[in-house]
Amino acid sequence: MSESTARLQPGDTAPEFTLDDADGKPVALRQVLAAAGDSVVLYFYPAAMTPGCTTQACDFRDNLHAFQGAGITVLGVSPDPVDKLAAFRDKEGLTFPLLSDPDRKVLTAYGAYGEKKNYGRIVQGVIRSTIVIGADGTVRRAFYNVKATGHVDRIRRELGL
Repeated sequence: MSESTARLQPGDTAPEFTLDDADGKPVALRQVLAAAGDSVVLYFYPAAMTPGCTTQACDFRDNLHAFQGAGITVLGVSPDPVDKLAAFRDKEGLTFPLLSDPDRKVLTAYGAYGEKKNYGRIVQGVIRSTIVIGADGTVRRAFYNVKATGHVDRIRRELGL
């Protein structure tokens, strides 16, 4: 990881953002937190319609009832354009918002973009990460360099769901 990519820690204030969803409508973290019962699970993934990202998105979809039942809102963020996110949502039947961050500013602010290992090489890219943000806007948990498979179960265990 490059030194310029700061990772968030529990207790940090979550960076505010407004990103377009798969329908091109703006979604502001401030508004989501105001509407969320308990917290927000904000997960960052490299690219829609790739095997790992599809596995992860479908895992969130299949466990969404547990998150919603606990008052937790799930949001996915990638650098994909909104039309690709809409196609991904429709193809996989995803029922939670997917947000587009094409300039990678939010990914960077959350420490989810920078140097990473990919097939043994150091490259710049999206670092698969999940940040749990409390209703007060502070980071409750931060997971970086996560695996697509099994990560949703880990988050559920950590949150007692």
